[in-house]
Order: sequence, then structure tokens, then C-alpha cells
Amino acid sequence: MNDSSPMSETTHKHPVCPPLVWHTLGTIILAGLVADVSWEIWARFITPFWVGGPLQPAALVQSVFGFRNLFWAEVIHAIVGVVFYPIGYLYIARPLARVIIPPLPWWIVGPCFGVGLWVFALYVMAHLIAGLPPFLGFITLTWASLVGHMIFGFMTALVVRIREGW
Repeated sequence: MNDSSPMSETTHKHPVCPPLVWHTLGTIILAGLVADVSWEIWARFITPFWVGGPLQPAALVQSVFGFRNLFWAEVIHAIVGVVFYPIGYLYIARPLARVIIPPLPWWIVGPCFGVGLWVFALYVMAHLIAGLPPFLGFITLTWASLVGHMIFGFMTALVVRIREGW
């Protein structure tokens, strides 16, 4: 379909979900790396000034899966952040946003996706699975985690926007 077709005004330029091709895989990995590095900068270098210590998501992974060694928890957290969360953005969050509220811009969808990740981490994983208080009792660390997840979502959306044009 070209830009002069009558349907171009009412339909998206791209399909709701991107095709599963090598370019998309590259976008997933690049978005994950950029978002994960952004998260780590926030969690380890900025958050300590706010809450007195870094965010330690690998410790949560460790408590959920019962690992004795923090190394494997770090590996799992990195794989989830670099691969699975960007897949969730490309194939779940962004398509839902495009179907439910089509005019919603990427720079809002991304941070909203981050809020969803935050709910997953601090309610589903921390509370329902690890048995900690919901959202860790809404301590200062909870809010630092929210900001970090929103940064992660924004950076994921930004890389997708730059690489995919949508």
C-alpha cells in the first residue's frame, strides 16, 4: 500500500506485530542491551543517592528460585532484560496499545510497559512467588524500582522507534 491509497489515512503504516526476521531479532537484542544498561546505571549508580543503596533485582531472582549463588540470578535477570522483556514490548505491549489506543505515542507506551514490568517484578515475583509484602510495602526502594522500570521501558521503545520506525 502506498501513501496515496485511500486506506493510508485510517490504517497503520506497519502491521500490528513486526515480522519475525533477523532485523527484528537485532532490534530485540539491541533494545534489550540499551534498556538493561540504562537500568543498571539507574539501579547501581543513581538509586544509591536516593535510597542509600542500589537496586538488586538479582537478589529477588535468587529468592524466587532459591539460588545459593548470586551469579546465576544475575545471568537470569540479564537474559530476561535483554531478550524476553523486549519481546514482550514488541509482541504484547505495543500491539495492545496500537489496537486499544492507536494514537498513543511510543514515548508513553514505553514507560507504561515499564510500569507493567514493575508490577510483574514487585507484585507477581516478589509477593506472589517469593512471599514478600506486595510492592515491598511501598518503601522508597519500591519507587526507585518504578522509575528504573519506566526508564527500561522508555529505552526499549526508543530503540524500537529508531530501528523499526514505529
